[in-house]
Amino acid sequence: MTTATLENTSAGSADAAIQSFTVTFLIRRYDPEVDSEPRWQDFDVEMYATDRVLDALHKIKWEQDGSLTFRRSCAHGICGSDAMRINGRNRLACKTLIKDLDISKPIYVEAIKGLPLEKDLVVDMEPFFASYREVQPFLQARTTPEPGKERIQDVASRARFDDTTKCILCAACTSSCPVFWTDGQYFGPAAIVNAHRFIFDSRDDEAKVRLDILNDKEGVWRCRTTFNCTDACPRGIEVTKAIAEVKQAIMRGKP
Repeated sequence: MTTATLENTSAGSADAAIQSFTVTFLIRRYDPEVDSEPRWQDFDVEMYATDRVLDALHKIKWEQDGSLTFRRSCAHGICGSDAMRINGRNRLACKTLIKDLDISKPIYVEAIKGLPLEKDLVVDMEPFFASYREVQPFLQARTTPEPGKERIQDVASRARFDDTTKCILCAACTSSCPVFWTDGQYFGPAAIVNAHRFIFDSRDDEAKVRLDILNDKEGVWRCRTTFNCTDACPRGIEVTKAIAEVKQAIMRGKP
């Protein structure tokens, strides 16, 4: 077989491997200026296996319906702005590959639950961030380091809260929680995760303040340990474990 024949065969195999296909998306639409209730609208989109749901939303907006509204920024699973429900599960659209979904059926896309719907796939995040701010998610130390020195922390102490530093505030965990859906006052998993990050930080001196905040009737005790939050987290944080550790710290009266 000649070199040219080999090259042609290789090119043909590559073309055969990279096949596009049509995927049907059912998107829950809502325009407050027009709709009294949300409605479902279907779109057929030409996709590749390695495309993401975010790519499909871009194609719909740019090629079929410019009024489709959704949030996205980095498109690499870091900013957390494109959290939405895809086939009934909270996911980041930028991290959900078409090849991982069953394309023999329509792919359902809707806004996350438990937060006020503003338009299409966009919700009002203010209640979420209000709970986040309430747990005081910042380092509070009563002492200052020596001039020109850092706050020293050993490896084991840093590892104690390493998991909860990964939160990107996408609200996927909080909006997957049944308690949060039915109780607008519950702090929610993300707020507790970010409180955990500082409660167990050896450099922080206000763990007791945060534990008192979360000991409220709408704090950690509202958690029913359904593991929805852990399943929904796109960063793999063990959210339910973090909440359990905060509960234990409250009962001990210290981290």
